[in-house]
Amino acid sequence: MAHYVPVDQIEIIHAALDKGFRSGKTKSIAYRKQQLLNLGYLLKDNAERLQEAFAADLGRPHLEGAFLEVDGSITEIKQSINEVDKWAKTERPPLSLTWTPMRPAIRKEPKGVCLIIVPFNYPLWLAMSPLAGAIAAGNAVVLKPSELTPAMGALLAELFPKYMDPDLYHVVNGAIPETTKLLELPWGHSSARVGKIVATAAAKTLTPVSLEARKSPVVIDSKCDLAVGVKRLLWGKVVNAGQTCVAPDYVLVEKSFQDTFINALTEVYHSFYPDGPAKSDSLSRLISTGHTQRIKGLIDNTKGTIVLGGEVNVEKKFIAPTVVRDVSGEDSLMSQEIFGPVLPIVPVESVDEAIAFINSRDHPLVVYVMSQDSAFKSKVFDNTQSGGAIANEYIIHCGAENLPFGGIGPSGSGYHTGKYSFDMFTHLRACLDSPSWIDKILSPRYPPYSDKKLKAVQALANTKLPARNAFVVSAGSKRWGRWLLFAFALVASSALLTRKVRLGSGSLQLK
Repeated sequence: MAHYVPVDQIEIIHAALDKGFRSGKTKSIAYRKQQLLNLGYLLKDNAERLQEAFAADLGRPHLEGAFLEVDGSITEIKQSINEVDKWAKTERPPLSLTWTPMRPAIRKEPKGVCLIIVPFNYPLWLAMSPLAGAIAAGNAVVLKPSELTPAMGALLAELFPKYMDPDLYHVVNGAIPETTKLLELPWGHSSARVGKIVATAAAKTLTPVSLEARKSPVVIDSKCDLAVGVKRLLWGKVVNAGQTCVAPDYVLVEKSFQDTFINALTEVYHSFYPDGPAKSDSLSRLISTGHTQRIKGLIDNTKGTIVLGGEVNVEKKFIAPTVVRDVSGEDSLMSQEIFGPVLPIVPVESVDEAIAFINSRDHPLVVYVMSQDSAFKSKVFDNTQSGGAIANEYIIHCGAENLPFGGIGPSGSGYHTGKYSFDMFTHLRACLDSPSWIDKILSPRYPPYSDKKLKAVQALANTKLPARNAFVVSAGSKRWGRWLLFAFALVASSALLTRKVRLGSGSLQLK
């Protein structure tokens, strides 16, 4: 059980980290690299203990712990070590005749003491990914693990003082009172997955935040690679017992294809769990009996038909992977994010209806498409908005190097992973250094003003625009453009053909 930090100590911890930050330690890139390296060894040296914490908190199989959290976290830390020199380097904007003499620059500066509130579903990776970026950017950090993962919280609290500089990095365990106190304090940046609560609290201290929510649809093309597609889809839904922010939440499939889709899904289901889900050692458990009971209520109240799974044991925090067909948009399973191993199938008449269905709801964290048809994929992605747009794969895009991970609108703000984590915790500070001789050019800005000076400053501004209709293409001009292109191609082809004939005739004459 994680030891909760006394509420009256939280402000003291914040002040101590602020002092550590203002000492200037983190200005050194070498220092940041060493702290990142220490963090990597914290994970490497304690991999088995981390797996024990996953098992205690989430009933998670060893492979899921390694694949989804430990290995990915170490990889991201390594990338930060390798790239931080480049990321932190002061940038020069593009050449400008007006501004270049003033030596404009963009400094990459840390935001200060930052708060990372970690959700329960990925208690290590969703701590380490933003933390690596915050350290690389030169910040001090308070890490707040979820009270729903006490084993992981206790382990991180024990290990941090052994590996990390206590003047700058601290773990604060606690529940609602402790989190409430943390949110009352001013932070350089706050990263969390409990959007409305954190955003409301952050507004009081003008703390910038990165937030995330989710309910991600899958649009199925009837001409997809069904055998591979349903295997990936089912894994993406049930891994970590469906407690993944980017898990496919529901499926949109044409009515005429629903039976075929379910038959393929059934075959894969039985290959995953040949002795039944209850006897499988390849399934995680729900985080708590409360969450299990919530999802059970959604299943009990559905008007759809359960075709796979449906078994629930609240005491054991177990829900069998469950597939429900003929679900409507008003069904209990569509009323909230499921965040569990339950997959509703919503039949639609066409891809256009699927797109309209998605657009009638909050922007999702991800829109998934299962299709081999480029036009089909483009149609869905071009006509929807979401944090990510992923074809023929599920959830693993979060670990793809150099891709941002984040939402849009109600599904979140801000990005993390790799450089995007660094950017999230970095303040871009604009700089100019104007030499004295610039006044020979900019002196008209000084009073007393006159018409002559007005014309001079307007000339410097260079506000001339392209012709008013420079980019307007009428239907007629499009047609003429096509005819001209066709005529040019025809003339060029004729000339080439004539040349070939002449060359051929000449060669015959040589013989």
